[in-house]
Amino acid sequence: MSRTKFNFNNAQVEQIIEEGMIYMCACPAQVAQTILALRQLDDYQQSCLNDSNNDQRVHQRISEAAMSAHAIMEQCMEDVLRIENWDRDTLKMPEGLRKRQLKEI
Repeated sequence: MSRTKFNFNNAQVEQIIEEGMIYMCACPAQVAQTILALRQLDDYQQSCLNDSNNDQRVHQRISEAAMSAHAIMEQCMEDVLRIENWDRDTLKMPEGLRKRQLKEI
């Protein structure tokens, strides 16, 4: 999937997952996990495309669908971070949301 520019690199996606797990806020983490899974799916399809024994149309179509879904989920992540007021530079959950999540634990 290196042929595409991502809004979030893998380290940033993993940071969001970590923040979500620490503060028991699974929804942003689930979106982040989906982004990583779509990247893995596309990477696998790229390896299948390199094998001339495979029907290229099948793997190209799966790759295209994965990329489309990936773009949608990255935009979703951008929207969620904006709505919840996450720090976009550090990808830290906002203090108010942290406190609310900790209180519910």
